[in-house]
Amino acid sequence: MRHSLILRGLIGVSFSFLFSCTSIKNTPKVSQPPPEGMVLVPAGIYTMGGRSSQAYVDEFPKHEVSISAFYMDQNEVTNQEFKLFVEATGYKTIAERDIDWEEMKKTVPLGVAKPHDSLLKAGSLVFKQTKGPVNLEDYSQWWRWTTGANWQHPEGSGSSLENRMEHPVVHIAWDDALAYATWANKRLPTEAEWEWAAQGGNSGNIYPWGNTNVEAAFDQANFWQGVFPYNNRELDGYFGTAPITSFPPNGYGLFDMAGNVWEWCQDKYDFKAYEKAQNKGVVQNPQGPRQYNDPREPLSPKHVMRGGSFLCNDSYCSGYRVSRRMSSSRDSSFNHTGFRCVQDL
Repeated sequence: MRHSLILRGLIGVSFSFLFSCTSIKNTPKVSQPPPEGMVLVPAGIYTMGGRSSQAYVDEFPKHEVSISAFYMDQNEVTNQEFKLFVEATGYKTIAERDIDWEEMKKTVPLGVAKPHDSLLKAGSLVFKQTKGPVNLEDYSQWWRWTTGANWQHPEGSGSSLENRMEHPVVHIAWDDALAYATWANKRLPTEAEWEWAAQGGNSGNIYPWGNTNVEAAFDQANFWQGVFPYNNRELDGYFGTAPITSFPPNGYGLFDMAGNVWEWCQDKYDFKAYEKAQNKGVVQNPQGPRQYNDPREPLSPKHVMRGGSFLCNDSYCSGYRVSRRMSSSRDSSFNHTGFRCVQDL
């Protein structure tokens, strides 16, 4: 959570690392092509939840879900697209705003002293490659709070979007993604919609590209090849984000449903969300929990993120799995976090 980890010299690292499918025959007929830049994701019923030995406890129990047809952005929202939104609205992302200590105090334990003013200046979290092996339970080893880092300056002051307008926008908090989606007359996908779409119509997929192990799938998505977080072999050709459409689409024509950047979903994060869905038969278009629930950070209002990023690796993340869940506080931003939108038929 952005606020809680400011107390450790970081702001925003609040990871909560914590499917068979069938198309529905009565999918409504669409008499016109999808909106520009979007694809039709058909209706279907599938088994939502973990499908490999790498699955985390919050991916269980598996349960049946029914999804109505919808449109989804073919690509993650790019810097160019987000720039148009900012120019039209004057919107300022959370990473571009100084932190309000009085507001922050509401989400931290009583008695915590006010951080140094330098930690309350506008900024975001930027990945920093380590020089060697580190404790993978300590995210502060590779995340650095960087004043001046935001969507326009991905690595901090002095960096720019030059030659990156077709890369996915980053340093996007959940509230920022919601603001863009509302402006575009779209919405954020539900977690169930996202997982259904990521499978691309292929029953039992572990990854959007199928079941080929990641060691042999470096040409299928942008993720970390090598030993995280100090040795990236860059077999996929990229150390950071990649331009959209750099890798093959899945069966529905969706690009980067694995890797590149994490994608925000509509749903509030509840560690026991799947447990609560158990024994309810086929759940129709689940909209997510009504309340936030993460026992590790009970004061943090977290939302679900999906899809992994250019930093994902089997050794600590495996975020490129279609069933993999992650969460972060709605005001958190990182240089590997973006989004895409959906639209109802």
